[in-house]
Amino acid sequence: MTATTERRLALGALVHGSGGHIAGWRHPGARPDGQLDFAFHADLARTLERGRFDVLFVADVVAVRGHQLDSLSRTGRAEQFEPLTLLAALSLVTEHIGLAATAATTYNHPFHIARKFASLDHLSGGRAGWNVVTSVAPLEAANFGYDRHLAHELRYRRADEFVQVVKALWDSFDDEAVVRDKATGRYYDPAGLHTPHHRGEYFAVRGPLNISRPPQGHPVVFQAGSSETGREFAARHGEVLFTTQHELGAAQAFYAGIKARAAAHGRDPAHVLVWPGLTPLVAPTETEARRRLAELEGLIHDDVARRLVQDGIGDLDLTDHPVDGPLPDIPETNRSTSRRDLLLKLAHDEKLTIRQLAHRLAAGSAVAGTPEQIADHIEAWFRSYAADGFHISFPYLPGPAEDFVDQVVPLLQERGLLRTEYEGGTLRENLGLPRPAARDRHLQETGR
Repeated sequence: MTATTERRLALGALVHGSGGHIAGWRHPGARPDGQLDFAFHADLARTLERGRFDVLFVADVVAVRGHQLDSLSRTGRAEQFEPLTLLAALSLVTEHIGLAATAATTYNHPFHIARKFASLDHLSGGRAGWNVVTSVAPLEAANFGYDRHLAHELRYRRADEFVQVVKALWDSFDDEAVVRDKATGRYYDPAGLHTPHHRGEYFAVRGPLNISRPPQGHPVVFQAGSSETGREFAARHGEVLFTTQHELGAAQAFYAGIKARAAAHGRDPAHVLVWPGLTPLVAPTETEARRRLAELEGLIHDDVARRLVQDGIGDLDLTDHPVDGPLPDIPETNRSTSRRDLLLKLAHDEKLTIRQLAHRLAAGSAVAGTPEQIADHIEAWFRSYAADGFHISFPYLPGPAEDFVDQVVPLLQERGLLRTEYEGGTLRENLGLPRPAARDRHLQETGR
């Protein structure tokens, strides 16, 4: 298909079981029992599809989210579905919404990832998306036999090779190469099957992939790197980029920078979509919305507040530090450097205590207000080229998602920002992204 040149507002929903806020599971309106309840997830997916969301996204960490049991036991982060299993099931109860999941390049292998996402794309009729991450949680290393987390720069080197191999595997079969011709006895055209024969720094993968080319050519590639290395990686490979931006000016600068980097790599900037995070909390009045946000903050236990900051900044122990005191000196970390730098700047500029910084972390990119105020925020950022869409996390579920769909989505549609019906059958078509041609065979030669 040919991508449209007209900008369109896109919406993605980040689903965290019972909600994105660390204490959201404690809210009276939350459904913590929905964490491992498929019927709960199916109802939520249908609600989002009714709101014409482009994609339902499930984040993943291949570990429990923290090793301090006092704080972990006070959150809903110790259990979650394996994302691709959940999304495969959701593909049967939805028709249009995209289905995307995180899969890390540090603790996976290209063949497995290529096969799993190709399978999801076939099962869903072309609605799969892969969020490429390099793993931000050092706890993951111990689950795969490593004593320590791979260094930041090396994780991205591995990821770069990983993505190239996955794309080559997705292109193992040419389009229409699998003919299944009973009359001639030919299941596939041998000339249309290509074997990558890749041997690189991190991987040796012969191939080919044992499933035909995905309906989208390639499932849509999502990415969230914001460090210098991460932005370069995103500009080379990402098609939808998640980012955390709190100020319009900074968001516009990030947007322009990513588009320029993509162009420098020979890509069409219109095919690299930037989605800042957004946590909407809808209420009849702004005062009531802020009261609801404060109510959530009051549900954060002190142990959880310390751990939130510790996990966000990395590699420090706040156990003996007063939660209403300042941050101590912070050592270097092997976690996400961009996120760490953002948090340290925020704490320094606003002189935040540990508790206050934890509240900011828990709230994320919160916009608490009336439906009109939230629609105004979305419209302002979209029209001022700070966003092509938004990566939306609801503080608890299902109420805030239903409020957004019922009260904010109609306003966006009335303003001509959001579709009233899905335009295409695949995720790529709904996002206005072109279908990749199976043309790049360079790994078959350079990797021999």
